[in-house]
Amino acid sequence: MDTWQKGLPQKPCSSAQQPHVGRWLSPFFLACAAYFLLWIPEEQPSWVSALVKCLPVLCLLLLLRAVGPGGRHSTLLQGALLCSALGDACLIWPEAFLHGVAAFAAAHLLYLCAFGLTPWQPGLLLPIVLVIVPYHGLLLLHVPPAEVLPLTAYALVLATVLWRGLARGGGASWGALLFTLSDAVLAWNTFAQPLPYGRLLVMAAYYAAQLLLTLTAFQSQGLKTS
Repeated sequence: MDTWQKGLPQKPCSSAQQPHVGRWLSPFFLACAAYFLLWIPEEQPSWVSALVKCLPVLCLLLLLRAVGPGGRHSTLLQGALLCSALGDACLIWPEAFLHGVAAFAAAHLLYLCAFGLTPWQPGLLLPIVLVIVPYHGLLLLHVPPAEVLPLTAYALVLATVLWRGLARGGGASWGALLFTLSDAVLAWNTFAQPLPYGRLLVMAAYYAAQLLLTLTAFQSQGLKTS
């Protein structure tokens, strides 16, 4: 048991907690709606736009703090969400781009620790490599030389998280897939050429991915969240 949980009453993992999970998800959906309705222009970076962008992820962090089952898996997810929120804020300002990449790399490493290395399923690596390596090779043709190494390192971490998410199955697999899709579209939209509705696709896939990955905290305890 984690040290900070000692002396606290433990929450039973039963279907009776489902209404509480749903109630604490409401702020997340409201924050997502606010982001898409406000649609603050990207060319006007500010702390307000950073807060609006980070708020859905912070709501998921609040969900885990309020009604999460606790334990190592939940703690790692909370760390990943906090790093993700920091990355969201950094990406608002172009000059902080690499800081944002570093924050999201830290988030993915925490997700990787949460997913673990079992089941192993090495057969999943081949299709991942066949998709990510050609895409990344094309993308690097448009990336400034100074950013090639950090983006390559990030892609390696993301590919590993995708592998472990697919191996874990359930919400982790869909969350990892959506996160990879979001990052792939964002990278192409940023370095190669703008895509129609690119930002909409990036953020919709990103928020959905974070939601699914957060809910694995409850699934790992046998709590049905649907």
